[in-house]
This record gives sequence, structure tokens and C-alpha cells, in this order.
Amino acid sequence: MRVTSSTSLPRPWRELPGADARRVLGVLTDIDDTLTTAGAITPDALAALAALKHAGLPVIAITGRPMGWSEPFARPLDQGGWPIDAIVAENGAVALFRDGGDTLAIEYAQDAPTRARNAKRLDVVATRVLREVPGSTLARDSAGRVTDIAIDHAEYAHLSQAQIDAAVAVMRAEGMNATVSSIHVNGWFGEHTKLSGARWIVQRLLHRDLDAERDRWVYVGDSTNDQLMFGHFALSVGVANLMAFADTLTTWPRYLTEGACGVGFAEVANRLLSMR
Repeated sequence: MRVTSSTSLPRPWRELPGADARRVLGVLTDIDDTLTTAGAITPDALAALAALKHAGLPVIAITGRPMGWSEPFARPLDQGGWPIDAIVAENGAVALFRDGGDTLAIEYAQDAPTRARNAKRLDVVATRVLREVPGSTLARDSAGRVTDIAIDHAEYAHLSQAQIDAAVAVMRAEGMNATVSSIHVNGWFGEHTKLSGARWIVQRLLHRDLDAERDRWVYVGDSTNDQLMFGHFALSVGVANLMAFADTLTTWPRYLTEGACGVGFAEVANRLLSMR
């Protein structure tokens, strides 16, 4: 299967060929508005995660959410965690996974001195955004962030497209990478991305080369900050609410679900499992 970025509208997920479904090695997924619905994981999405795990398909969440927010969901099941193999948080900067059973391991893409230097720079940029973009506020999960900043544009606050663009412009002017999720504008210093984080954790936990197998992994997302992943994976999938960003998408996933948010994720899992 040849992997190319797509600028055309995606095919319905129900049209996934059975041969492709049977070759899948695992699932990578965004969290907010992909795995969750209205900020919480629903029973159908949670059951889908459990079914994938039971079938031997690893699931790794790749999110812009912070390390502190992600930690409870990465814990063992008997401690309230989700049936997933790992969470890569802060757009590729932090990996959380169960190491040796009940022990939660946290590893970083950047070393401690780099994180300490960047922390001061992050504060400077956050102050500038709040000053120069009227109405902007830091995301409520900011206390749990280690390597980035996040401006709330749709979780508890509402920013116009012009305000979102202004926040992105300030971050990039300061030398940051900046992306827009369905709820936050995220900015960070460093070369890590959702894709580099996915490569890292798949090698770290499963000893597999993600690039060599990129036509055998499913990626599920919902927003413009998933475009790098949509373009990289042949089996990329957008849940239906991705269409809210139709006017700003330049790279589309290969497939689109009928259901939105967690319902759409469950649809992805059910199709994969029904054809194995």
C-alpha cells in the first residue's frame, strides 16, 4: 500500500477492505473529541478499547493534553486507568506507560536541563499571548503541563478564528511550534511532534519500527493538529466531527466514520475487529 497525503475527501470507514483490517498491528488515537465525548470517555469508547486489547491490538493515545492530566488514565486498570498501552502527552514530549505491571513510568523526549531552560521561555510567551490577544486565557489543565503552553479556545472559553490565529502567530514569532486542537492552541519549544512521539513509544514498548509498518497502523483523529498523522498513515481515520474543520484542513485522513467523537472511535474498533 502506497502512503500519500490526501487533499481529497475521505472514504467512509465502512469501506475499509477486509485485507487491510486483518493486517493492522495497532491503533494510535487522539483523545479529546476522538476518544472522548464532551470531555469524558463514554461506555462505548471504553468498551472499544477493552475489545481491542482483548484482541491483542495495542492502543496508544497521542495527545496535546498535559502529563498531569494524562497520568490517571495511564495508570493500571485497577487504579482507574484505561485499557491502553501508553499515552504520549504534550504533542510528543512525554510518554506515560505501565512498566512492569503496576508501576507507572514517565519518560521525556527532552532532558531535564532543556526542560528547565524552556520553562522560563514558556512563561514569557504565555504572558505575551495573554497580553496581545484580548480575551485569551490559559487552559485550565495548565498546572499539569511540563513542556508546553495551551490557550483555551473551545473547552471552557471561546475564541474567534482571528484570536486563534493571533495566538498561533505570537507563538511562532517566539520560535515555537504551534498547533490547534479541537479545544486548545498548543505551543512548545523543540522538534518533537505527535509523529515523533508515536515513533518513540512504539519502539520503546513494542520494539517495532513504525515507519517501516506505517501501512499497518490505524491513526484516529478529529482536528487540524492531526494532519501530520493523517498524511503519514495509510489507514488514517477522522471521526465525523472532523468535518467542523473542513474549511481549514489541507491534509485529510483516508477514511471518515459516520459517528462523532467516542461513537466514531467505537466504529473504528468494531470494523477492525469484525474483519479479523
